[in-house]
Amino acid sequence: MSPGVEGEGFDARTSNGILEEQIEDVVVSGAGPAGLMLASNLARYGIKATIVDDRPDKTSTGRADGLQPKTIETFRQLKLGDDLLRKGVRIYDICFWNSDSKNALRRTGREAHYPEDLDVKNPFILLVHQGMVEDIFIDDMAERGVFVHRNLPFSTYTTTNDPDAPISVTCTEAKSGKARTLRARYLVGSDGARSNVRKAMPNTSMEGEASRAPWGVLDGVIETDFPDLWSKVVIHSEEKGTILCIPRERNMTRLYIELNPRMEESMPSDAATQDFVIKRAQEIIAPYKLTWKSVEWFSVYKVGQRVASRFTDDTNRVFITGDASHTHSPKAAQGMNTSMHDTFNLSWKLNLAIRGLAKPSLLATFEAERRKIAVDLITFDFEHAASFAGGDEKALAENFSKNVGFISGAGVKYDPNVLNKPEAAPLGKLRAGNLLLPATATRYIDANPVDLELDIPMLGQFRLWAFTPDVHVAKAFLGKLYTHLTSSSSVLGRASIAADQSYEELNVQRPESEEFVQPQRYYTVSRLATYALVTTMPKKDIEIADLPDPLQKSRWTFYIDDIRSESTKQPEGVTEKWIGKLKDGEVGFVNVRPDGYVGTVSRWNVNTEGSAESAMAWFDDYYGGFLEA
Repeated sequence: MSPGVEGEGFDARTSNGILEEQIEDVVVSGAGPAGLMLASNLARYGIKATIVDDRPDKTSTGRADGLQPKTIETFRQLKLGDDLLRKGVRIYDICFWNSDSKNALRRTGREAHYPEDLDVKNPFILLVHQGMVEDIFIDDMAERGVFVHRNLPFSTYTTTNDPDAPISVTCTEAKSGKARTLRARYLVGSDGARSNVRKAMPNTSMEGEASRAPWGVLDGVIETDFPDLWSKVVIHSEEKGTILCIPRERNMTRLYIELNPRMEESMPSDAATQDFVIKRAQEIIAPYKLTWKSVEWFSVYKVGQRVASRFTDDTNRVFITGDASHTHSPKAAQGMNTSMHDTFNLSWKLNLAIRGLAKPSLLATFEAERRKIAVDLITFDFEHAASFAGGDEKALAENFSKNVGFISGAGVKYDPNVLNKPEAAPLGKLRAGNLLLPATATRYIDANPVDLELDIPMLGQFRLWAFTPDVHVAKAFLGKLYTHLTSSSSVLGRASIAADQSYEELNVQRPESEEFVQPQRYYTVSRLATYALVTTMPKKDIEIADLPDPLQKSRWTFYIDDIRSESTKQPEGVTEKWIGKLKDGEVGFVNVRPDGYVGTVSRWNVNTEGSAESAMAWFDDYYGGFLEA
């Protein structure tokens, strides 16, 4: 099978070279953005998931279309964002229009979509079609020999009382009706709001409200004299209801149209035809003219906010993600984003579990972290949808302002657990369970100014950031610490040795596209962790040969903290921004998870007796909480 060509059903041997009799590492049900994010990341780690989907092809029209700042950052970290950024439409502002019995339709407000004080690298929504997102992942997987099996819906699964026995996964070929059985170590349901994986998972149900409020959605090319067509616009008519207008790629516009604003009686499904929806939109936007040159997609949906009672089974081997685990209105552009971050969170944890490097406590964090986010989303969406439908500009703006960090994704926070251990007395802006903040420094080896949160690609590794005002003063301390961390006497060292052996046995072949990423620069010390150093010393005062051996090997992650910029919200430099100003003789550390969230932050004075031993114990305590070494 040639790259980019997807399979249909199963032959005796599939396009992945998988026999039905063998045990798969992961079976993924659903080839939407969530399932593909998971499978693409696993493929990068050398794990070829088996992906089954009930659809004959990828998404071609409609569905989700908005990427938030954090999701854009994630695609950039995966080195997959260039094509999306080139083709997508960027939204920087939002406009409000209202009409009532006393006033004709008029603009009542215009605001920046994301305020200046929101510390993100990409302060806009990127409008790209869901099929374009799926294409990015499908092409990335094809380079690594992983394909989607189409027309092959998941049916059910069974397990035994033996936790080491494989899961028996049954799929049914859509055309022949023939049942196919796979055996897998893990099963992930990313199969939508009507998820069969969720239905098969014992003691799992959807909780929340399933509203009957119908909305129509139209994608197409519009002709209108409405002046704000290329902004995000909320248009509210007291009598006729509300429209959300969103510009789209290829000169299209998406309109979400409220169909039954008064909710006096339930609207029959067959009444909400395309012609009815178009007429309602024209009534709301009057006196402006509104016609369609073409309609690419039309659908009607009903708003509901629901979340699954749990996201994994009792064994932490079956998981549900995306719409299978949470549903909500699409008007805040959260569904595709939250769904992909569900599986982004899960992918690196599964990678470590499959390699035998994870304690049970690691996979247990998936439900704890992502169900909290889903509950937060449902709470926000309920208020947002109510304000939106009510046309209350003030309430909508206040709700948006209160939740802007969450909406952008940049403010998503995970509670303390084995991965996120808060600092006792934080001095900088980084917090355990939060994302790294945008920061710029000069990469030592080539003098390039780089974004530190983006420079090291996502390779399934932890990132150990060290900060020091003076490398010469800290050299003995760092040398002693890193000798420990890279040896079998430490948790991280033992896990690294096992990880290196696992990757070597897999013999992961890197695709041609990674020639421009050069990932080997970042696992010179370990396939499990990248070691990085930031110093405020002038470049002229330090040589790579002056660094401890592990840091000499990690020369591509040695940075000079010499950039001050108001435009990047970094007037104080990256060290002070991230962990606070360091005193003479102090060294600071930040452990960053493979998904870019901060795990722990701490600091030591190198002149204090026993400080190196104390730092060793701190690292061992952290990694010993979830790594099987």
